Amino acid sequence: MPSCPVGAKPAAQIWPKIWFLQLTGPDVHVLTPETRSSPSARPLLQPGRNCWRIERSSRFGLLIDADAYFTAVRSAILQARHSVFILSWDIDSRTVLAPGSPDDGYPAAIGDFLHAVLAERPQLRIYVLNWDFAMLYALERELLPAYRTSWRRHRGMAFHMDSRHPVGASHHQKVVVVDDSIAFVGGLDITKCRWDTPEHASDNALRCDADGVPYGPFHDVQAVLDGEAAAALGELARARWTRATGHAAAPSVPSVHDAWPAAVEPDVRNVDVAIARTEPTFDGASGVFEVRQLYLDAIASARRHLFFENQYFTSDTLCNALSERLREEDPPEIMVISPKNQSGWLEQATMGALRARVHQRLKATDDSRRYRMYCPYLPGLADGCLNVHSKVFTVDDELFCVGSANMSNRSMAFDTECNLALEAPPGEAGDTVRAAIARMRARLLGEHLGAAPDVVVETVREHGLLRTVDLLRNERRLETMDPAITPEMEMLTVDNVVFDPERPITPDELVAQFVPKDARKPVPQRLIGLGLLALALVLLTVAWRATPLRDTMNLASMIGMAERLQYLPFTPAIAIASFMLAASLMVPVTLLIAVTGIVFGPFYGALYAIVGSTLSAALTYGLGVWVGRETVRDLLGARINRLSRRIAKRGVLAVMVVRVLPVAPFAVVNVVAGASHIRLRDFLIGTVLGMAPGIVLTVTFVHHLAEAARRPTAGTIAVLVLMGVVLIASALGLQKLFARREAAWKN
Repeated sequence: MPSCPVGAKPAAQIWPKIWFLQLTGPDVHVLTPETRSSPSARPLLQPGRNCWRIERSSRFGLLIDADAYFTAVRSAILQARHSVFILSWDIDSRTVLAPGSPDDGYPAAIGDFLHAVLAERPQLRIYVLNWDFAMLYALERELLPAYRTSWRRHRGMAFHMDSRHPVGASHHQKVVVVDDSIAFVGGLDITKCRWDTPEHASDNALRCDADGVPYGPFHDVQAVLDGEAAAALGELARARWTRATGHAAAPSVPSVHDAWPAAVEPDVRNVDVAIARTEPTFDGASGVFEVRQLYLDAIASARRHLFFENQYFTSDTLCNALSERLREEDPPEIMVISPKNQSGWLEQATMGALRARVHQRLKATDDSRRYRMYCPYLPGLADGCLNVHSKVFTVDDELFCVGSANMSNRSMAFDTECNLALEAPPGEAGDTVRAAIARMRARLLGEHLGAAPDVVVETVREHGLLRTVDLLRNERRLETMDPAITPEMEMLTVDNVVFDPERPITPDELVAQFVPKDARKPVPQRLIGLGLLALALVLLTVAWRATPLRDTMNLASMIGMAERLQYLPFTPAIAIASFMLAASLMVPVTLLIAVTGIVFGPFYGALYAIVGSTLSAALTYGLGVWVGRETVRDLLGARINRLSRRIAKRGVLAVMVVRVLPVAPFAVVNVVAGASHIRLRDFLIGTVLGMAPGIVLTVTFVHHLAEAARRPTAGTIAVLVLMGVVLIASALGLQKLFARREAAWKN
């Protein structure tokens, strides 16, 4: 018998056993030996199971990095005649589609560009549907986009913030449809800090945001397609628009012109394209989980190799499926390309820690050494690795998928997502599609390896994926990653039920119903409160962006300021007042607690932090009482208002829960609690009881950590280890306590 290529196996060995996956989300249908035993059982793509529809496209192209995408989408919109739909997670009207000097005579920024196109074509209608984002992202996004003239200057422009999703979820689809004849789907939003070229040069002066601030290299992928598949995506966009606004968009009009961007050469022609979605269960509608089923079926069908390029890798469901394949006698190769670091300390401490858990679990089952995680290395970068934001995977040369869905629990069942998939037909009829899949994967790998796609195609065919990375290694390369989670981070990271949930988590599962619907402030008071609160938030945001405030509020500078406080008269009052003011202004309370522990020691640090956080909570609680529940709901959105619904019945215990679990920022919880008429006594007692143990442990730990760093002796290290054990034990104890409480509440 001839030998198999790396990772290949006879068909009889593909299904050694039935998989059993432990899931907390909606039901999953897993391929078994009885339902799929060999490639002859294709097609893998099945509408109603792992995709919504399969439609024909005369052209399909892969746009790698935002320079190619922004140029192509600009070209397509310039040819629009009757409709443009833009579905986004984020969009910024100031985003420049063609950095430098566009040669088409139209404005560079997307907002001005769209209005210039509308001014020429009175019959054209443009619909922009943007996620009604959580307040957590307010400082990272365009201010008040729904009210900016960038989106409101022309009657042909319809802009809406879409909040039709469960609490904590997001609309994550990134879809643009032009005249129902050409569509773009992938991981890219038309927003700040996305534009880049495949060279990802560290000194590219064009890579800066609307304020002229440079940002690091950024890698992402978008697909462009036409034909009946594009028309189907037009239907998807119209359905989303109607659900979000309650109004129908303009009907589809048969297109008589070709809007395909002239600069884009298709990767494959005359191909069937599957559209797979994720839509969470919400408002009486059952969920749609086609993307997750597509991933599971794809993983089950692999014979030689699985290639993933994805921003996140945190899904327990996908980890279980991959683990089962790695336990086989001759498993397929599994390559995961991911960013070295997640964006920011919060994301690193949450999604980064969850990724490390998944990675270590897969390593533990990888006896055949067929699994590897990489990050793309770029010479000249400070941390060396490219920021990967794409969401792509391939199965052998048989299946290619690109879209918005991350390899996270959220994308499998909680956020809205849209992916496209191509499958090669069996036999010689599929050779053209197989060649296109191999080349598209080679284009992605070639960018990371600094190699020509043709060279990558041949090397993968002869040696497999993992060996290709070693053979084509040069200055620009893929570096092996081994993300691990430290015991301290393991203790601090909450389970993925909070950060990466598989199903909607309503506040009704945390707190009890108590606020009557008629509990509201008189209209004049509410309007005054809304105006003042909005003005305060806008001024704070402007100050954060336009002044050195954001550079001042970091750990080092705050420690320096706090150390100067201890030499002033009335130090306790000044420290408590400073803590109280900073916490009220949305400075992260965990950061403030750490600073007090480092500067004032475990006793006074804990005392100042407890008193300061309690007084700050009372102050912002009072603000919520004053402005009223309806005002808070109008400003922060109806989703935030639901946070209050199960607090009062459970009183002190419920407040303790929201203090222990990071369901919302500290100040937001306080304002919502006050606006919801939670009893002040219950609120303060729950705040102290919920925060005091964590404050004491945190300030003690950071104090001894600082001491060990300053004077590393056996004694300081021993105390630090002891504190780590105490922290871990406390976390486990709290986990069991709330698990028992949750079980009691359900009963």
